[in-house]
Amino acid sequence: MSRQVHLNVNILNAGVFGGSWRFPDTDPLASFTLGHYVDIARKAEAAAFDAVFLADGPGVREDLRYRPFNNLEPTVVLTAIAAATSRIGLIGTLSSTFNDPYDVARRLATLDVISGGRAGWNVVTTAGADVAANFGLDDEVEHAARYRRAAEFVQVVRALWNSWEPGAFVGDVERHVFADADRIHAAEHRGEHLSVAGPLNVPRSPQGEPVVVQAGASSDGRALAAAVGEVIFTAAQTIPDAREYYVDVKSRAALLGRDPEQVVVLPGLSTVIGATEAEARERRKLLAELVPPEYALNRLAGQLGVGREDLDLDRELPWRLLPEPDASGGSQTFYKVATDLARRERLTVRQLLFRLGGGAGHRIATGTPEQVADTILEWVDAGVADGFNLMPDVLPEGFDAFVDHVVPELRRRGRFRTGYTATTLRGHLGLDEPQWQRPGARAEAVAR
Repeated sequence: MSRQVHLNVNILNAGVFGGSWRFPDTDPLASFTLGHYVDIARKAEAAAFDAVFLADGPGVREDLRYRPFNNLEPTVVLTAIAAATSRIGLIGTLSSTFNDPYDVARRLATLDVISGGRAGWNVVTTAGADVAANFGLDDEVEHAARYRRAAEFVQVVRALWNSWEPGAFVGDVERHVFADADRIHAAEHRGEHLSVAGPLNVPRSPQGEPVVVQAGASSDGRALAAAVGEVIFTAAQTIPDAREYYVDVKSRAALLGRDPEQVVVLPGLSTVIGATEAEARERRKLLAELVPPEYALNRLAGQLGVGREDLDLDRELPWRLLPEPDASGGSQTFYKVATDLARRERLTVRQLLFRLGGGAGHRIATGTPEQVADTILEWVDAGVADGFNLMPDVLPEGFDAFVDHVVPELRRRGRFRTGYTATTLRGHLGLDEPQWQRPGARAEAVAR
């Protein structure tokens, strides 16, 4: 039997391209309204998508002269979506660098309980001095320290989710099983320990625990993804690159005693769809023209850790000026995507920006619905992806085109569900419900 495709939609404000908000007949302020997210989520649910996903960062990074940014707090928006839907999964991004475990555990457990077991948590190790300043720090937290904290953070959050046996809750004193804080291995962050002294005040959910999502291309990122990720988001431009990551992260998971089949790998995929190939290419060209050049250059310079003045549009990247990935100050995932693509194809900065969609960085599939379906199935059948985290070019129009034309094509080929057979996010993804464990048991097992 052919493998079924998993699909999420990333509701990335006006769309993945830097100029999406300028596209004809698009409302540039839609992403500031709740209806924008609810309407897309309802369409995704009608199409039986696994989940909607909200990216986030606790700071304003985009220059507001150039485009909208991810502006609304994810768990608040997802709670509203939960009330307007009944089956679609709800994945939100919450930083492990600039949050406290108890607060994150409570917010996500609340979302999971009230949605009937549909919540997922994208764990992000937030970088950037601009964001760090929002939390009273003089500079960003060092890369390795962010990942050490993230591993500990997830461990503490999961311990909190397990602080009540199934069926037990506040008031059932005999079944109050929360372990002492010293059972949880603590990490240092600003001289403080990630520890808690009592149980979570939310019961265990219908899916046991919210699904943990992770992404990372660096060695530290891959280690964290393999250790905690049940869904792993990736960025790759080619099948060989995607295969190397897929095999590596699943092998790492197996070495940690995890079942690789319980790890779902979803590369990011941007889509530009037209009735004909020529129409899709013309749409792609217009989207590139709508990206403000200064925005694209500033974004690429920030990802690479060089000055905007170091990038010449009609020359290759200034290779001798590029810092090592660890010192670039941005996402190592997108540093690698950009530099690998530029080096492999000997692209000028102008050509690279076009290929990256103005700096977004994920693979872009441009073509007819049949061609987009072809590239989705090519990667799944090659064993380098279990599905995709979809980022339409323009929202909601680009997503409408995918739902109305690509989804029926995938169904015609027998590769995407015609309706839900499960009620929880874990059920949609084919993930087992975690067995309840006494808090601290995971850490003790790893230590042994």
